Amino acid sequence: MEIREKLMNDVKEAMKSKDAVRLGALRFLQAAVKNREIELRPNAITSEEVMGVIRRLVKQRKESIDQYQSAGRQDLVDQEAAELKVLETYLPQQMGREQLEKIVVEVIAALGAKTPKEMGAVMKEVIVRTAGTADNKMISEVVKAKLNAV
Repeated sequence: MEIREKLMNDVKEAMKSKDAVRLGALRFLQAAVKNREIELRPNAITSEEVMGVIRRLVKQRKESIDQYQSAGRQDLVDQEAAELKVLETYLPQQMGREQLEKIVVEVIAALGAKTPKEMGAVMKEVIVRTAGTADNKMISEVVKAKLNAV
């Protein structure tokens, strides 16, 4: 479980460097991973499950930032953005829009999709092919644009 070991080492480093924001975000992540581990008992938690927890926390931070911005709470936006930056270091490198468009075009051709009604099947296959390296919101936008253009 290399990601959990990395997480523990990063917590220790944040404690030594007295980086309160990083330490807080990492401890929150550790707690979320531990909760997921408890949910999965008696089965052991996998690296994919840990990545799922991280993705969920990243998504929550992005949604919180949007809500705080609309409420005019810049102090909370800054705090969430700092925590988001820490969490994103644990995610794999995200795919660019051009790469994603290429995959979407391939999937549409492979499935023979022609209408926006087939968006669900296309989305499902694209998500499998990207394996967490693309944001689902961006996938949805690209698929919708490509299917409307067909």
